Amino acid sequence: DRLKMPEGEPIEAGIVSRSIESAQRKVEARNFDMRKQLLEYDDVANDQRKVIYQQRNELLETTDISDMIASLRHGVFTDLVRTFVPAESVEEQWDVKGLEATLASEWQIELPLGEMLAAEPNLTDEDLLERVLGAADAVYQLKIDVVGKEAFGGFERSVMLQSVDSHWREHLAALDHLRQGIHLRGYAQKNPKQEYKREAFELFAQMLDMIKNDVTKLVMTVRIQSREEIDAADLAMQQSHVENVHYQHADYDPNAAPEELLAPADTGDERVNVPVSAGVKVGRNDPCPCGSGRKYKQCHGKLA
Repeated sequence: DRLKMPEGEPIEAGIVSRSIESAQRKVEARNFDMRKQLLEYDDVANDQRKVIYQQRNELLETTDISDMIASLRHGVFTDLVRTFVPAESVEEQWDVKGLEATLASEWQIELPLGEMLAAEPNLTDEDLLERVLGAADAVYQLKIDVVGKEAFGGFERSVMLQSVDSHWREHLAALDHLRQGIHLRGYAQKNPKQEYKREAFELFAQMLDMIKNDVTKLVMTVRIQSREEIDAADLAMQQSHVENVHYQHADYDPNAAPEELLAPADTGDERVNVPVSAGVKVGRNDPCPCGSGRKYKQCHGKLA
């Protein structure tokens, strides 16, 4: 438009040709940088995806997951005890009553820690931790004794699968939301890529903690009186589980960018893609077929 030349007329001026070539190189370089940044962001999600795949496959392939459940349980109750009784602290810093109340109200574990301290004044914070872990193990074993290890193990597996799947989907959505706005950190003189990696790691750690807490909470507080009840609970967990979640398949490529993070962001542009017949060529300066009144190159020609 600026050159006031008819459409289709060849441009012979050398300076114009060189300007066009220079502009094309800049556009190609910019597109390359954008693809490179996209892959760098996707590498974070792919690394986390591999961890989830590995844990989920181990969960499916392991016959006895009692050790896995015990590790989660001990982690949860250790964190709980350390909230009220810090490590390597003195008795004046302990909130034993608060710990007793939390164990009773949230975990249905009645443990008279105050009486134990009165009877054994030399108990340390490690001793209290061992007492709490022992009480939690005893409550867990009572459930095993009621319904049997095999039946309860099937229920535990269903609980873990559902928790992992649901929290992983929420985590992917959180990563997508984080990536869409992370570029704004540049205005605060921060590296957006480093900020994204740091916050993505924090989100991943939070997700693992939520899985650990949710699984332990449900396994420890479920009330069962017979094997039939635990079988029914196991079936209910399986039926409520989303069946269309596939974590791995035959043609899975761990280096490929995750589909969840490659979806285009909603920019608010309500432009509708209008299909153009393959037999009709629309000139770049012709009116756009969508009816917007703009030239094709300024409308849907940008997307072509």
